[in-house]
Amino acid sequence: MRKLLKPLTTLTLTLSLFNAGWSQNPSARPVLAVWDGMVIAGYVDKGAFVNFGGPCIKFASKPYVITLGMLPSFRIKEDKVAAGAKKNSPVTPNLGAGVSFAYKHLALQVPVYYNAKTTAADGRWHVGIGAGYRF
Repeated sequence: MRKLLKPLTTLTLTLSLFNAGWSQNPSARPVLAVWDGMVIAGYVDKGAFVNFGGPCIKFASKPYVITLGMLPSFRIKEDKVAAGAKKNSPVTPNLGAGVSFAYKHLALQVPVYYNAKTTAADGRWHVGIGAGYRF
């Protein structure tokens, strides 16, 4: 019991200090945001992608927004393999990086995705282009 006393006391005091900081300013109430981001569809490496934004560094000057960040995506591309050979699913999850520009609700994006080395091709980065909607 003595081993748990110090961590529990620290946790209780920390939580009470955070709550005390919120109560000093009655106008600063927490706002629930279901989702703040964008949906982008585009073209890269003879295939398509759909992404939903992700963790980023955002520079905002209303009505313009520029973000530089990671892009969790679904890539849509059919493998070209020999007849009868096994191939990957046409829709695969992928993580890219890139820059997005938004004006009001119109978003444009320049992502880069990495294709890993295979027996037929070396690994390399591919640049794409996309457009979508910013929430």
